[in-house]
Amino acid sequence: HKESEWPQGFGQLTKTGMQQLFELGQYTRERYSNFLNSTYNRQEFYIQSTDYDRTIMSAQSYLSGLFPPTSSQIWNPDLLWQPIPVHILQKSTDQRLHFPLPDCPRFDELQNETQTSNEFQNRIQPYMDFLRTMAVNTGLELNHLKILDNFQLWNTYDTLHCEGIHNYTLPVWATKDVIDKMEKLAELSLLSLFGLYKTEEKSRLQGGVLVNIILNSIKQAANSSKQRKMEVYSAHDTTVGALQIALSIFNGKLPPYAACQFFELYQESSGRYSIEMHYRNDSSKDPYLLTLPGCTSSCPLEKFAQLVSPVITENWSKECGKKDKMKGSVTALYFLHKTWRQKLYQRLQRYLSHNR
Repeated sequence: HKESEWPQGFGQLTKTGMQQLFELGQYTRERYSNFLNSTYNRQEFYIQSTDYDRTIMSAQSYLSGLFPPTSSQIWNPDLLWQPIPVHILQKSTDQRLHFPLPDCPRFDELQNETQTSNEFQNRIQPYMDFLRTMAVNTGLELNHLKILDNFQLWNTYDTLHCEGIHNYTLPVWATKDVIDKMEKLAELSLLSLFGLYKTEEKSRLQGGVLVNIILNSIKQAANSSKQRKMEVYSAHDTTVGALQIALSIFNGKLPPYAACQFFELYQESSGRYSIEMHYRNDSSKDPYLLTLPGCTSSCPLEKFAQLVSPVITENWSKECGKKDKMKGSVTALYFLHKTWRQKLYQRLQRYLSHNR
């Protein structure tokens, strides 16, 4: 199906998506009705999104369900909606929400190692005949269908899945059995990207970055009297996957549209703090209570911080194997200086020769 067949083109939020996020906002409002202020308060609430139309619009749809204006906040009686700021992380500087994080040579090395690892090969071998068939059906070369190669197969599945949801006609070869197998391979793609092989090191370079951001935000809430009650991130399936794999709570399934990972901070009667994690991936069911390995479902904050410390890095750039830009600049300046000195010497020689 061509781009012109979609209301806003490829990669945009549809009306179905808007409805899903609006419903998630309503659910969040109901879940925290005794905690969140009934009206929007900028000191208590903050939302951030990656720099994509669909994630920004997802955030806006979510907010319309979470904070419908009431009483004095109603500015148009015919429109029960109010503008709420969505803070955007620029693509060029986003180092917290859009995974996999780019410009990390060591992570690229780990991806190459993963494809040749026994862990990966044992999982992919049963699908080799299917991959050959898929290469014929899609017109893509087999090497382009590698699970970790540019997400080609995952993207193909995602396209068919999205078209199916919106009742678009699928290719004749895209039977339920084929779609199911593609889904399994897409799940393997997500797992292999952030885990399966050297998971802890991968997590330090990817999902652990977001774990650290969330943990620091939780610590700040526990250790200060700041008014903020809720922070929300609007991002991607890879964001949820990277985060859950880093925390060893990944269920092996692709996060569906409007999936939501909750982190809740509680103050116990003793005064100490604990964290609960809930995952909502089905609007017809209550969120699943998740348990961090090595802890209880209601995990003491100090214990939680201790258990996630192996996936948190103090120097991301260094562990990524990125070269020190300052050293490169000093070297460049030295060569520039050296070149300038040689040119000056050559000019002096010419001057002396001419005036002899």
